[in-house]
Amino acid sequence: MAPRENLNSAGDADPVNRVGAAANDRTPTRKYTFNEVEKHSTPDDCWLIVHGKVYDVTAFVPRHPGGNMIWVKAGGDCTQLFDSYHPLRTRATLEKYYVGELQRTSGDEDKILTYEDDLKDGKFYLDCKLAVERWFKDSKKDPRIHPEMYTKTCIILLGVIICYYCSFFLPAQLPVAFIFAVAHGVWKAEIGVSIQHDANHGAYGKSRSFMHAMQLTLDIVGASSFMWRQQHVVGHHAYTNVIQVDPDIRCAPEKDIRLINECQPHESYHAFQHIYLVFAYGLLSLKSCFIDDFNALASGKIGWVKVAKFTKREAVAFWGSKMLWAFYYLYLPIKYGIHSTGNTFLLIIVTEFITGWLLAFMFQVAHVVGEVRFFNLTEGGRIKLGWGESQLYSSADFAHGSWFWTHFSGGLNYQVAHHLFPGVCHCYYPDISPVIQKVAKEHGLDYCVYPSFWAALVAHFRYLKFVGQKAAVPSLQTVG
Repeated sequence: MAPRENLNSAGDADPVNRVGAAANDRTPTRKYTFNEVEKHSTPDDCWLIVHGKVYDVTAFVPRHPGGNMIWVKAGGDCTQLFDSYHPLRTRATLEKYYVGELQRTSGDEDKILTYEDDLKDGKFYLDCKLAVERWFKDSKKDPRIHPEMYTKTCIILLGVIICYYCSFFLPAQLPVAFIFAVAHGVWKAEIGVSIQHDANHGAYGKSRSFMHAMQLTLDIVGASSFMWRQQHVVGHHAYTNVIQVDPDIRCAPEKDIRLINECQPHESYHAFQHIYLVFAYGLLSLKSCFIDDFNALASGKIGWVKVAKFTKREAVAFWGSKMLWAFYYLYLPIKYGIHSTGNTFLLIIVTEFITGWLLAFMFQVAHVVGEVRFFNLTEGGRIKLGWGESQLYSSADFAHGSWFWTHFSGGLNYQVAHHLFPGVCHCYYPDISPVIQKVAKEHGLDYCVYPSFWAALVAHFRYLKFVGQKAAVPSLQTVG
């Protein structure tokens, strides 16, 4: 292992150590059970658990730079989300809202999952945060503001509008409309992987109102930004590739058309999943909008994740998103479009399938390949690994150095950087990824990078084939 630089020399780690020591030295005002904290779960009454401590951040909600991100985990444990979205110095600010300690009780392991503490001296994640924060400080750049992002947003939104019009209303024969429908699907996917993705991660500028508007671009095309934050931000990012917990990989112990690890029952049809999933992935967009969103609304859960309560604004956005989709893609094209009803439905299906394929492929190649790991929970709801290391082991990058793939995938080709620093605009990932790789190398940790998107996609389907044709998935695919 190469000699390690003394990253603590920057002095940025001091706030963590000072805050931790101060919190431990004082007498707690009170101990709260998880059930007590859970009652404070709205923007008007917002309590959070971070590293076993309880904070009443209600007064800070209107001033939170990340907007409504602060209360997506209101009334629950948000340790991993807090650490990954905030600079180290923010710990000192959080302590102003301290009200007591969490008292663990029987059954809490089903509500609070914990990793090994990796924000300590000599740990990978702390060194990584120090190094990346130093890069932004030295370069005098704001991690949430990048000029290219604004230009990119205008191009994507313009592309969606033009291709929508040309698909349904441009006087042209069906083959021309078909081409525009394909392009329309591509631009819609770009909203998903770029605009709304950054905005719903709180990585899009400093204006709360502007960031909220960019979050709503997902609602405009039919999906729910509120439900997406619950599934992706709260569930997937906090518990990446944790079996039966991560809602993005959807690996429950019940039967499913997809088999990716040993907790799922193996069925004979799984031997062909690498073939039929090519087509099934195209349904992702429609499934997310009209099945997953309503299932989450009815059940109050997305897999393991408990869905936060709707505010009036979120309720309007949710139902409005479904009505807008019906208005844009059913009422207007059928009533005023130039194509027959049957051809109109064909164009809609083409658009949604292209969107679904692109979204599925971009996300799946990052976490469901043979080179990444899945994690089992130990007794007590613990994972025997630091959160930072778990993100490194459960994520795969592709096509480093490619300007096209960085923008086309919304920076998802730098998946490790995205998971460790989700609050950073994806346009910065090519800059901070070498910093992360350097720290990983100093700690002797592996960093998976495929040379191209095609190589990553082949690896994904190769893994599906390998797993599907085995009666039992090898245990080496899991750790913890």
